[in-house]
Amino acid sequence: METYDRDQMYNRSVNLYMEANPNPNSLKFVANYMLVEEGASYDFPDPKSAQEAPLALELFKFDYVERVFYMSNFVTVTKNSDIEWVEIQDEIRQLITRYLQEEKPLLNANTEATDESKDIDLPDLENKIKNILDEYVKPAVEMDGGAIQFHSFENGVVKLLLQGACSGCPSSTITLKSGIENLLKSMVPEVEEVIAEGV
Repeated sequence: METYDRDQMYNRSVNLYMEANPNPNSLKFVANYMLVEEGASYDFPDPKSAQEAPLALELFKFDYVERVFYMSNFVTVTKNSDIEWVEIQDEIRQLITRYLQEEKPLLNANTEATDESKDIDLPDLENKIKNILDEYVKPAVEMDGGAIQFHSFENGVVKLLLQGACSGCPSSTITLKSGIENLLKSMVPEVEEVIAEGV
């Protein structure tokens, strides 16, 4: 007699592993293939912002989920501090794995990415700052399940948007001041301060 394998009804083979990051309330769920286009990120700080993101909406059904972030081949989920990861990580992992196996869309067609490549007409100094962030900062931040986007540069102050695991992370202030600010000040003398916008 032939046995029925539940996974046979799914079209895609999905391997999903979890990675911790400096934010104790965020966990990165990494897939074995790209989930969104290269260089784009999608940040959903609440269910209202996720109306065009069906997977994020599914995750927000868990009352402990506070934020969802998509980038490259991962989904970062931020929980509230009232519950431990050990209690919920398998539940979230199973939901994401099943969702991806069923090949459902992560985003509806009209969802806008946070994609800085659109900012081609930046002044020279802003381009220099953005290039330094792209080369030295972004890869490390993305490994931790988050993203940093250039917002503006005015009167010596660089404003950055923190997304995914970076938003609300206790160590993001240290990273911002000790790491990014020091790096930018040493490479661009016009930079006097780096601050996070909208945190």
